[in-house]
Amino acid sequence: MMNLNIYRYVLFSVFDSHTGDPLYKDDEFEHLQIDVVGLYLIMLVQMITSGLQIIYTTDEVNFVQNLVFYVERAYRTPDYGMWERGSKYNNGSTEVHASSIGIAKAALEAINGVNLFGDQGASWSVIFVDIDAHNRNRTIFESILPRESNSKNTDASLLATVGWPAFGIHEEPIRSRTIDKVKRKLRGPRGFKRFIRDGYKTVVEDNKRKYYKPAEIKNFDGIECEWPMFYVYMLIDCIFLGDKEGIATYSKLLDNVMTRSNEDGIPGLLLPQYFFIPADQIDRERSRPGSADRIPSDVGSTKGIFLWGQSVYFISQLLVKDLLNVNDLDPIRRHLPASERPKVNSRYSSFQRAHFGKESEITPPDLVLQVVLIAESSRLQQLLATYGIQTQTPHQVEPIQIWSPKELSRAYEYLGINKKLGLTGRPKRPFGVLSTSKIYRVCGATVLCYPLLFEVVDFYMAQDISIVIDDLKNDLAFLSKCWKLAGRPTFCMLIRENNIRGKNFSEFLELLAQFKSGDVDGIRVRVGRLQTLISSACIEHLDFLTTLPDQSIFQPFQESNHGRFSFKSLTDIPTVLELADDTVLNEQELKVKATWDLIQMFKGAESLTAQNQILKLLLYREGPNYHFEGVPLSRRLEQLVAKAGLHKRWEVVRCCSSLLGKLVDSLAPSITSILVRGKHLTVGVFGHEEEVLDKPVSPNEIKNILYSKCMAHDTCQAVLQQELILAIGKHIATSPDAYDGILKIRIGWFVRAMEMELEQEDEHVKIESLSPYQVKQLLLSILVHRSDEYDLRTPLQRRQLDGALSRVPKDFYERVWEILERTPGGIKVAGYLLPQQPTLSDMTMQELNFSLLVEQMLSKIVDPAYRQLMVEAFMVVSTILRRNPELVFHQSVNMDRAIQDAFEEFQKDRSRLDGHEKQDDMRCFFNTMPNVKHGTTSYIIKAVVKNLLDGDIKVSMEDMCCIS
Repeated sequence: MMNLNIYRYVLFSVFDSHTGDPLYKDDEFEHLQIDVVGLYLIMLVQMITSGLQIIYTTDEVNFVQNLVFYVERAYRTPDYGMWERGSKYNNGSTEVHASSIGIAKAALEAINGVNLFGDQGASWSVIFVDIDAHNRNRTIFESILPRESNSKNTDASLLATVGWPAFGIHEEPIRSRTIDKVKRKLRGPRGFKRFIRDGYKTVVEDNKRKYYKPAEIKNFDGIECEWPMFYVYMLIDCIFLGDKEGIATYSKLLDNVMTRSNEDGIPGLLLPQYFFIPADQIDRERSRPGSADRIPSDVGSTKGIFLWGQSVYFISQLLVKDLLNVNDLDPIRRHLPASERPKVNSRYSSFQRAHFGKESEITPPDLVLQVVLIAESSRLQQLLATYGIQTQTPHQVEPIQIWSPKELSRAYEYLGINKKLGLTGRPKRPFGVLSTSKIYRVCGATVLCYPLLFEVVDFYMAQDISIVIDDLKNDLAFLSKCWKLAGRPTFCMLIRENNIRGKNFSEFLELLAQFKSGDVDGIRVRVGRLQTLISSACIEHLDFLTTLPDQSIFQPFQESNHGRFSFKSLTDIPTVLELADDTVLNEQELKVKATWDLIQMFKGAESLTAQNQILKLLLYREGPNYHFEGVPLSRRLEQLVAKAGLHKRWEVVRCCSSLLGKLVDSLAPSITSILVRGKHLTVGVFGHEEEVLDKPVSPNEIKNILYSKCMAHDTCQAVLQQELILAIGKHIATSPDAYDGILKIRIGWFVRAMEMELEQEDEHVKIESLSPYQVKQLLLSILVHRSDEYDLRTPLQRRQLDGALSRVPKDFYERVWEILERTPGGIKVAGYLLPQQPTLSDMTMQELNFSLLVEQMLSKIVDPAYRQLMVEAFMVVSTILRRNPELVFHQSVNMDRAIQDAFEEFQKDRSRLDGHEKQDDMRCFFNTMPNVKHGTTSYIIKAVVKNLLDGDIKVSMEDMCCIS
């Protein structure tokens, strides 16, 4: 992408202090460094606000605008982080860093609506920020905290992110939890470690190599360098908070680490870059942590100044001695809630976070959503009026224009274009509901956009009015929760005639009645004429479009013209006739018929299912471009999708849509929304090969993966899994707690869980036959099951459900780590070996990457109930080892053998007590309660103890009690 290349090859971050030249060539230094770009934007705004004139040309304005486009994508961009090493392993791999996202978020808040020319600037020197991109960065940042990344449980870089200079978060509970974790894990007597197992500048690091070898970071455990610079950051943070006790604490700590110089006869204090443990004390420190004496680095002494640390130290001392005020250091008042900060030019929308005592409140309690109802035609308007629903048509709101969100996206593509610098403007990214809830001034015209929800799309979900209504309510709830701009949001609901056809019109009418009442599921709304609502709306001025040579390139939404005929009531609307025939043909008999015979059968078939079966076979045999009666097969399938959608034959709709290779809009963002919350995603049919998605992918990539993994095994699942990804992406953004204990979301296994749920209610109903709304509700029901419903299930059903969802107990991964620590031979599950080394050397207990490695091991299990029993078995082994700290496994732990031995003992007892014969089917074992007499837990305990007696477990003599 052109914009990304500009940042990689133009904006360097490391320079020679004497010549000003970049120190490294582009291929020598990983400098995506989103945090540096974000910090540059924050400081640029700080300096301009203080009265300095820095930006003089439109070329510079365009360059800064493109930097904004760059940091807008921070939430989904793996980078190398503040320390330029990527993941903790220092092997060249990147990962998403909370510090990068937080500084990017702060930068977007700081620069939105700012005039780079200062108070006297023109309209073309204003910077614009996509509010939806900002909100994605905000929500992802808050969901990752207090963690830094997958490999780093915490990091000192977060101090500069949540505090000065970024002030990236104002939710006090999250902020405090983040800082407390950094202090608890990283603070030492001479400074803060950057992160756990950081080998930088330790004496055992081989500085001749750029990257570490596998398992090498274990060598740095407990001997990491301590950086006193972070004492300074904590001191400055305490000054901003007015924490006198904290100021005294960190001032004293700083006094103990400063080195003194008397260069040229001038006494002074210098801040060392870091403190390290000398080679002769490494073993001592490893055996007795905290016993070694740490030595200051040469950098930060008379041999060389550590400019970064010395600079922030000078700032801290100016603040301590009242020579500098916090407002002088932070002219734009980032340390204050948004509502208390100075406002930028009111001509442009800006973030205005309300503050009412609770930092977590981000919208005023009296927020009202303004709703404009636009009917696509006058006859639809007349019909709705008979039900007391007042709407406007596009003609009636003139000269205000109604735009598609795609037109708004086209308009923003002209922002930041600069041919001289090779800048291509805003990438083609869709706008979300926040952006489309503003009113825009464009080239002298006033414009209101309807959300992407009401766009005519090629995917069948729009044919289900129930899910459209559900998505609409979710959008309103999202707006009411996340709106933080000056002025009220204005939501444009575009009503089409297709919305009133079919059986769901009463549901649609009920929604409109809620609008009229002013309350939609507890959300305050106000329906009114657009001309009336403008005065209280949030308004954005797109002044950058005034230079367009042709301003007529944008096409507003046109009112549909149906002549003089008008609907008087619902009886005037053409109804959807019921289909009596739903014949299902024998596919084996169809396969032996000639193509011409199949065509004749299609012509005479009234059953939509039969038509689908015939077209599917013809497609496989002849291809999508095969014509009969002048119509290609692909067109026949499109027609059948539309007809089946009207008749709510969803299995036919899904099958035909899959055969056409349909892809739903916003699938890639939904995947990203799942991934950035620390989850992995797999697609593929249950019982067959899965593809793991662990990084954001393009729409074409996900389409190829879905269809390659699903079509050969289950035609409908190629689109059904798209529905689920879309639903999970939205749900996890608003209800992340529902996914606690689920680290890997296996879509094919989720489908299996939903099928089992249906079998509980009616074994004859297939998931493919449900409407998209019913599928979504079924998904939510298995994720958020009520305890009373859960208690009614059999043990087998519970294990099947939890196993299919891949849900584990809260401390499960930590317990597996404890087992691995005492198992030199590693852990075996389903033929997969999780080795003790280099796992323990590379990773740490609470590292997300270790949890993902455990999930990779468990994913080898093919039966959900067996997987859940395996999780229970791990918990049993962990409990035994915790209660007997002297025990250590001598060989590898074969968990399958333990479960098999438990099953054998179970069968012996059943045979003895009930006379049951032995069998290979373990369903009876899976259907046994765990923690009861003769329960599965007791048998697993016996199996583990048997292994102990057989010699698979040995006693560690070091841990045994002894009598002196």
